[in-house]
Amino acid sequence: MSSFTTARASSAPDRVPRFHDVEDAARRIAGTVRRTPVLTNDAIDRQCRGGVHFKCENLQRGGSFKLRGATNAVSHLREMPNVTGVLTHSSGNHAAALAIAAAAHDLPAWVVMPSDAAPSKIRAVLDHGAQLTTCAPDFAAREEVAAALLAETGAAFVDSHDDPWVIAGQATAALELALEVADLEIVLVPVGGGGLIAGTVIALSQLAPRCEVIGCEPAGADDAFRSLAEGRRITEFVPRTIADGLRTPLGMMTFEIMRRHVRRVLRVEESDIQEAMRTVWERLKLVIEPSSAVAVAPLLDGAIDISGRRVGVILSGGNVGIPG
Repeated sequence: MSSFTTARASSAPDRVPRFHDVEDAARRIAGTVRRTPVLTNDAIDRQCRGGVHFKCENLQRGGSFKLRGATNAVSHLREMPNVTGVLTHSSGNHAAALAIAAAAHDLPAWVVMPSDAAPSKIRAVLDHGAQLTTCAPDFAAREEVAAALLAETGAAFVDSHDDPWVIAGQATAALELALEVADLEIVLVPVGGGGLIAGTVIALSQLAPRCEVIGCEPAGADDAFRSLAEGRRITEFVPRTIADGLRTPLGMMTFEIMRRHVRRVLRVEESDIQEAMRTVWERLKLVIEPSSAVAVAPLLDGAIDISGRRVGVILSGGNVGIPG
């Protein structure tokens, strides 16, 4: 474990969250985080020959599910003595979420983002009052710059995914989905760092124990698929995908949760990601980002047969720039 990882681990319990942590997170974020709608579409149901229920985290404050985990983490940190601010590194959605959560709890926030982050995501971070530092567009650079800022500011680090409070917060999306849609048989979840899918399996293990949770990731950033296949966490890879929110390697905790509970990870080609975005825009009239579309594509390209089954899809975010 690196010294940076050791330092950041002290800001949260060093254990896998349990269902009661998810229930606690739901109470903590209520009133700050939206209960997003679950939508269906007859045309998509006919095409897939099943019932598809879209959990619309693209309509969340800040434009993604990340606000759930960030708000839960900051809520806990605000109760701790000597916490004077929060810090993270992120390609965008977690950065904006932490900025929003910190402002709501009157804490300063420092954010490190890669220089090639989407301009819309950079603007969102600045609009919510975080102090932004850019770095080279690779994961090692993000950790190096964040470590230096951590030493300089004394802030508490909030990981985008490998943090029990963050995982418990992300789990509330699946909790809401399962409470609204009974008898779910499959839930498709995009996989980057693994916080959303880790939280999803924790929530559904209690609310829909027979439901299969399937991970979806770009073929050009398939570290989760390879990690599960090889039985070890793969962190050294160069992601090549338009799904910028899924370029982060799995965390240690999220990998262990996935290894125990996730049987399948589906790899999605770039052309199928783009087609899934287009289909959701045209049929549901929803703006989703490529990372969300990764979980839709397997339904449309025939990678998975859902005939006669009840399926949930977590649309993780909608932060995408408008061309021109």
